[in-house]
Amino acid sequence: MTRSSSAVRGPLLALAALFALLAAPATATATASVRTAPEPGAPADFVSLSSVDPTILQEIRYVTRHNFVGERVDGYRQPVCLLTRPAAEALHRAQLRLRPKGYTLKVYDCYRPQRAVDHFVRWAQDLDDQAMKGEFYPDVDKTRLFADGYIAEKSGHSRGSTVDLTLVRLPAKPTPPYRPGQPLVPCHAPRDQRFPDNSVDMGTGFDCFDTLSHTLDPRVRGEQRANRLLLKTTLEDTGFVNLAEEWWHYTYKPEPYPDTYFDFPVSTRSVATAR
Repeated sequence: MTRSSSAVRGPLLALAALFALLAAPATATATASVRTAPEPGAPADFVSLSSVDPTILQEIRYVTRHNFVGERVDGYRQPVCLLTRPAAEALHRAQLRLRPKGYTLKVYDCYRPQRAVDHFVRWAQDLDDQAMKGEFYPDVDKTRLFADGYIAEKSGHSRGSTVDLTLVRLPAKPTPPYRPGQPLVPCHAPRDQRFPDNSVDMGTGFDCFDTLSHTLDPRVRGEQRANRLLLKTTLEDTGFVNLAEEWWHYTYKPEPYPDTYFDFPVSTRSVATAR
């Protein structure tokens, strides 16, 4: 290297160091702002179901790996049920009717953020991922999930007044924990063969992608049909409407947010920050 090139190189290095120093605070500030960006919160009329009726059981499946995706679903931070207050209060009224008869409600899912629905869509598009097929969609080709209506890009759950639920006979027994990797049994198998659930026998398990899940499917008879009808009539009497294709799916009407799809996370903090 010549003396003249060294003389030029020195000032250039000094300038580069100065620019680095000037740029560093801006970069650090930008990074910090990204890290501390607040999550969206719920509107003020969303509540935790337990604050309205702590006696309703909660088994939020999408926080766990025991669901058709096989992993915790995006946006589910805590195993809590969040709903609009009118929907939560309607569930409370239904619970008051059921407990004297020896039953309690149990919710599997309530408000569902849009990011969770997006997770379902990505999973459905990945045809190689069929880890949970043996339980949740044993007789349905995964290429048919969109066409047959099992997966969609929008869900009523994201509007905050839809709930997936069942009945449990009192006194409630605990449901054995799901162990990832355990053998899968079809969700429409006889109750004593499919995954054990402390709920009454509804003919299929929750989130069973099968026409047997249709609430009034004529093949479902006897005690199973009676259980479905008890859930249906009780909830309809308190303002809910059933989705005919899913015995567990109910929406409170009129919805406070019929055209809004929220994306705040499922967490008690989401409703606490709304106050």
